[in-house]
Amino acid sequence: MITRRSALSATLATTGVALTGAGLTPLLAARARSQAAPAAPGTPEKFRRPMPLLPEKKPLARTGRSDLYVMTMQPARAELLPGIPSDVLTYDGHFPGPVIRARAHRPVVIRQRNRLTVPTTVHLHGAAVPPDSDGDPMDVIEPGTERTYHYPNRQPHAPLWFHDHTHHLEAENTYRGLSGSYLLTDPTEAALPLPKGRYEVVIALRDARFDEQGQLAYAMGDRARNTLLANGVPYPYFQVAARKYRLRLLNASNQRRFELRLADGGPLVQIGSDGGLLTAPHTTDRIALSAGERADVIVDFSRHPVGSSVVLTNTTGPGPAQDIGEVLRFDVVRTAHDPSRIPERLRTLPPLPRPDTQRTVVLRMDEGGEHPGAYIDEKAYDPQRVDAHIKFGASEIWTVTNANARAEHNFHLHLVQFRILERAGEPPQPAESGLKDTVFLAPGETVRLQALFNTYRGRYLYHCHMFEHGVRGMMATMQIR
Repeated sequence: MITRRSALSATLATTGVALTGAGLTPLLAARARSQAAPAAPGTPEKFRRPMPLLPEKKPLARTGRSDLYVMTMQPARAELLPGIPSDVLTYDGHFPGPVIRARAHRPVVIRQRNRLTVPTTVHLHGAAVPPDSDGDPMDVIEPGTERTYHYPNRQPHAPLWFHDHTHHLEAENTYRGLSGSYLLTDPTEAALPLPKGRYEVVIALRDARFDEQGQLAYAMGDRARNTLLANGVPYPYFQVAARKYRLRLLNASNQRRFELRLADGGPLVQIGSDGGLLTAPHTTDRIALSAGERADVIVDFSRHPVGSSVVLTNTTGPGPAQDIGEVLRFDVVRTAHDPSRIPERLRTLPPLPRPDTQRTVVLRMDEGGEHPGAYIDEKAYDPQRVDAHIKFGASEIWTVTNANARAEHNFHLHLVQFRILERAGEPPQPAESGLKDTVFLAPGETVRLQALFNTYRGRYLYHCHMFEHGVRGMMATMQIR
């Protein structure tokens, strides 16, 4: 579990001691080596346990102006491996965390209580929120205290999610369970005849490694997290009716990238990504998700007879194919009436404004060595430094490059959704044609994106969303004024 040494790392960072991300990397790496545990005896047997539905968090109260929630970050035990309770960190005792359903232009207020032994913050990923509610890595909730986050929801529909963002602890805190989903809807989305109710399912995907006692094992940069979880269960099955389902997919892994396919090569109709619906549905045979990305996908199980099954597979590593090649199995168990349909047009996105300025961002991580550093524009994260000054209301084009020859990265902007203009000099593929807040970059790859900074003034982060790259220093601060 997270130790007092973890808390010390965060305390040093938050009290202004002259230790930046680069300075603390050796300490964290040494700790990771000391905590490394032998691998679990074997891979859990596949498709023996059902995939649970994530619980929906209900407001404690509704006023004429907002929905009020109280949420407690607390330790708990979850049966991740059959018959073995594992120690986890949770929101309200749930692993993964619950789903909050919110409406555009109706604010949500959440009082977060920290009943853990380490500091935390809460970042609502993909949301336009005031800086004091963004979950800045240094703006922590100390153990035994609480704070209130205000989410105005003045943005279109989007499948947001929330997770810890405490500097030097975010990777381990999130790995051990501090993440949940936040589905923001609006009249545009609600009016569409898409699958609803029990036929709309949130699926949080991630990886894990277990020690010999069946406990979650954490080590910095661990590439042996080869057990795949769907809604907290390794390789589950999920019973479906022979009709269309809307699957809200989230990659909640620290670092892993997924390429998801149906084992029979069947169609996947992607209707949305990080920032909500695409303008039109896109039929494909694969869904790619790097850490932190989301996809909104329709699967029509009516093409399968009752009594049959189809496996959701993963076709990218790292890890042995027998461990990481299958994710979950859909079992078609009944027929059902299906009034839903997929419209040819889903939404209209406004035209991109003429850009006011352009800037470049270079992501790089040391390749090799015992304590690899990670940088944005050759600088490790320093919470006291502003790296980009942005004029409020400006539309900017950012050219983001992965300068590594082997390491993958991705790129996340706080506060804003953006549009991808080019990937490797080519127009974006349909899956990336909508609004995004996180984008994958292969080694040596460059992506151009455009964002409009017209919601809030203040300081916000931009960083690689592979958590352990951020811990090592691949984060920076922008000031909007």
